[in-house]
Amino acid sequence: MKVAAARELGVAYACRVPSDERTSLPADVDATLVASRALVGVVARSLAGVLEQVTLPQFRVLVVLGAEGSLRTGVLAERLGIHQSTFTRTADRLVAQGLIHREPNVESRREVLVDLTEAGRELVLDVTRTRRVEVERILSSVSEQGRQTIRAGFETFATAAGEPEASLLLMLGI
Repeated sequence: MKVAAARELGVAYACRVPSDERTSLPADVDATLVASRALVGVVARSLAGVLEQVTLPQFRVLVVLGAEGSLRTGVLAERLGIHQSTFTRTADRLVAQGLIHREPNVESRREVLVDLTEAGRELVLDVTRTRRVEVERILSSVSEQGRQTIRAGFETFATAAGEPEASLLLMLGI
């Protein structure tokens, strides 16, 4: 497939870009898309085992609680971008699996607080550890100079992209 045709289809073929095009913006976009798919692959592999136990929306609940701690049910539903009744059904399943617990708020008995159980916290930590091991495995196959180049590229890209809103990342289970 020719590079121009691949670009029209939104397919990135950075490895096939002719050397005279490697410094062009389209070639840079192609290379970035290839790298982003590789990172998404790392995320997907880190979630593979967990998704046999919980759904992705359920895992998102665990990630938000892991990042923010105990939350009122309404606040948690809002953070997840779902209706409170939808969250209640999700929470029921997670409570039944022993991954979260609910308790009345001592300050206001009408409110219910939701938090991770130790099993829920361990599930989130397992995904994080798996993801870290995968990234270490990949980076260990690259020379020190290559790792410095990768780090500099990621730092430059992150600065150019701006800091993503934390709630967006939590919604994705990242």
